[in-house]
Amino acid sequence: MRAVVLNCTLKPSPATSNTEALAKVVVAELEKGGADVEMIRLVDLTIKPGVSGDEGEGDDWPSVDARLKAADIVIFATPTWLGQMSSVCLRALERLDAWFAQTDEAGRPIAFGKVAGVVVTGNEDGAHNIIATVCQGLIDMGFTIPGQSWTYWHLGPGPGPDYTETDQGHDYSDRVGRNAARNLLAVAKAITPETYPVPESGE
Repeated sequence: MRAVVLNCTLKPSPATSNTEALAKVVVAELEKGGADVEMIRLVDLTIKPGVSGDEGEGDDWPSVDARLKAADIVIFATPTWLGQMSSVCLRALERLDAWFAQTDEAGRPIAFGKVAGVVVTGNEDGAHNIIATVCQGLIDMGFTIPGQSWTYWHLGPGPGPDYTETDQGHDYSDRVGRNAARNLLAVAKAITPETYPVPESGE
């Protein structure tokens, strides 16, 4: 199994990423289950706006796109800002729009047979809405979303410490994250693109 985690923090390296910290809980469980996992901090790259697989000179998305196509498991990890996913996360989803026009040799969407999950952090609410929105986009593309394939951490409304600054709520978020990793692995091992029927001509 190959897994790619897109860390959609707004903080460039080497700044501490709370989103990365929680995502690493999921990563550790994936690796424990035998997966080869790569985490990509997108803000360190030049991801141009657009909806194609390659937006021209200087665009780093094509290399990310290739790694996503080679993965069995894709995880979007995003902070919460103003109750919404980060702009980096939204841009990654927009760039995946190019997958709608791409199929395998049998005519299946290239996301068929891939599973996806979500990790959300932030010291404000909004996680459930973000999970729903990200998953809706991924389902449209053809990803399979296993039950309980997400985790989140927040302290409720208003300012407060970040995930890496307090132990509050870690037990729940980490436990749910490990469960998400196991669910992602289980479903990824159970399906292939061939699990899905070939679309009829013109559909």
